[in-house]
Amino acid sequence: MHVVPGLKVLYFGTPVVLISSRNENGTANLAPMSSAWWLGQHCVLGLGGSGQTTANLLRERECVLNLPSSGMVEAVDRIAMTTGRRDVPERKAAQGYRYVADKFALAGLTEQASDMVSPPRVAECPIQMECRVLAHHPVEGPSVRAAAIHVEVLRTHVEESLVIPGTHHVDPLGWDPLIMKFCEFFGGGENVHPSRLAEGWKMPHLDAAPS
Repeated sequence: MHVVPGLKVLYFGTPVVLISSRNENGTANLAPMSSAWWLGQHCVLGLGGSGQTTANLLRERECVLNLPSSGMVEAVDRIAMTTGRRDVPERKAAQGYRYVADKFALAGLTEQASDMVSPPRVAECPIQMECRVLAHHPVEGPSVRAAAIHVEVLRTHVEESLVIPGTHHVDPLGWDPLIMKFCEFFGGGENVHPSRLAEGWKMPHLDAAPS
């Protein structure tokens, strides 16, 4: 039997992406997100309309999409409730977001120079995609002010051990991406770490869900 629960969010399960971009003063910003999907060498990113990352992408027109493995969940969670915007939007502040100037340092991650774009890669991420922004589409409604940003992947870096020898393909058995489902972290089908984001968004605790 199906029901109509009036779902608050539709995050059914997508890979976490750490987007690195350049701030106006030249420093690096790093933001976790999971509303991303790919077609060929293109990707569409769903981002909040008032965030620092969105502003950086629209101004600089480039970024790096870094894909963390499930083993990097603690680093990702450390920056989940942070923003690179000094004047934290009122709605975000009410949820518990705070301004952090150096999110690489807070996460314990390392900047790695990119080949084709200005923003750095995340050295610890097994997959890194250097991108340029092609288009921006506002997404607005009664309860949302967001942006769909279309980027082209210029170069993809992959940890050598994840490449099937003699091919141009990633080993799907070796690659264990960090997945976000309804604001919770998963890897290999298991919940891998408590989520600050789930707390900020007041999601039900996992132990309250029916088994």
